[in-house]
Amino acid sequence: MGPPSPESTADRAVVTLPDGGHDVLNRGFGFRSALSLAFADISPIVALYAIFALGLFAAGPRFFWAFPIVLGGQLLVALVFGELASRWPYAGSVYQWARHARGTAWGWTAAWAYIWGLTLTLSTMAYAAAGFLLEVFDVAAPGRLQLVLVSMGIIGLGTAANMIGRQVLKVMIIASILCEIVGSVGLGIVLLAFHQVNPVSTLFDGLPHANGGTLSTMLVAMAFAGWAFLGFESAGSIAEEVQEPERNVPKAIIFGLLLVGAIVMFSAVAVILAIPDLPAVLNAQSGDPVSATLTEQLGASIAKPLLIMFVIGFVSAFLAVQSAVSRAVYGMARDGALPGAASLAKLGGPERMPIRAIGLTAVVSALFLLFAGSDLYNVLVSFSVLGPYIAFAVPVFAAVLLRLSGRWVPGPFSMGRWGGIVTYAAAAWLAFEIVNVLWPRTSPGQPWYINWSMVISLVALGIVGVAVYASRRNRISEPVGEREVVR
Repeated sequence: MGPPSPESTADRAVVTLPDGGHDVLNRGFGFRSALSLAFADISPIVALYAIFALGLFAAGPRFFWAFPIVLGGQLLVALVFGELASRWPYAGSVYQWARHARGTAWGWTAAWAYIWGLTLTLSTMAYAAAGFLLEVFDVAAPGRLQLVLVSMGIIGLGTAANMIGRQVLKVMIIASILCEIVGSVGLGIVLLAFHQVNPVSTLFDGLPHANGGTLSTMLVAMAFAGWAFLGFESAGSIAEEVQEPERNVPKAIIFGLLLVGAIVMFSAVAVILAIPDLPAVLNAQSGDPVSATLTEQLGASIAKPLLIMFVIGFVSAFLAVQSAVSRAVYGMARDGALPGAASLAKLGGPERMPIRAIGLTAVVSALFLLFAGSDLYNVLVSFSVLGPYIAFAVPVFAAVLLRLSGRWVPGPFSMGRWGGIVTYAAAAWLAFEIVNVLWPRTSPGQPWYINWSMVISLVALGIVGVAVYASRRNRISEPVGEREVVR
């Protein structure tokens, strides 16, 4: 199809396909929708409850302080992303930012890490949601086949919601966000007001019999907390579908992170101070301290509503993550950077959605589920933490080099004279956190390849990535400046 007339481009973005044709993305999202997507992608429920036990057992109650430290570092990254999104508001977030700031190889590297990290995350979220859902229906000890089948059903339903259109996606995400806020904030208020059993000073206590010092245990806690504050960049992945993206996307990225960060820290304090017999929990180093605390403090009747809340949190996060990763696939395919690019870059349906890119993420995440419970799956899943941090670092380091060369030109959103300082600090933070996450840590009873899973997954996916990039290098279109997407 040919490009639309100039007067029709206000609510659409004209894009060039690998075969030289054109297609149109509808601008069906506003600021609130972009903010909701970023909020749901991070998800307070997933951010806190998925890593609470890991952090508590690694460093004791003082693991709480890993949250504000990581949030501060990620806020630096979010501010840099805001500037990059304002300058280059194109589909694919980290891919487009790195590509325009430093070149095709940089953009491709960021996208490769991003796509694999998030696709693996889709698999783990569906698997976790399936476990909670089966518990709702009183399946206490589900088998692997049951978990896999229910997980695939969740992937299928989530994918259908993402394919149908933006209106359905917006309604589902907003409804789930309301449930998340009520569940997280509401439970936190009740626990602090009526069920606090530990003094505030507990937040500074470590493990009763710590094997490592304060620094080493907090580094581990920060590695776990690092997974909690990922996903704020998703507002940038849908930039071409957002009205006035140069201004709305940066605000959505930053406020989404701050809002979730505040809720997560509030909920963490509430749960820690409400844990009955905290020393016994720390000595046991097993079980789920969140559900045990809520059940004991609020009664057994809270069990099923709690499980339903967990299901809602993980499903809403699934929807948002799939929206983000599918736009990265679409953005790469549009530039000819992936095998099958011409097909993956096609839009479909009345709302002009990247249906084939969405479908690909569903198929790949479902295939990963076939290995669930195996050592291979455990090794690969570790990349769901490392991949996004590598993907974040590439555009941030590209922005550093762009500033050092004196060629940085800000968009409508700019940090002004603070931009350089924040960008350099964000690069330092990401370098630190990547090393912290990647660093092999020995766990008793675990085989060596599990302890080294981060390194193994990085090397394996890196080798595959180099091979794919080499096969596509001569077919990838170069960025052509600010008018690559005509708005």
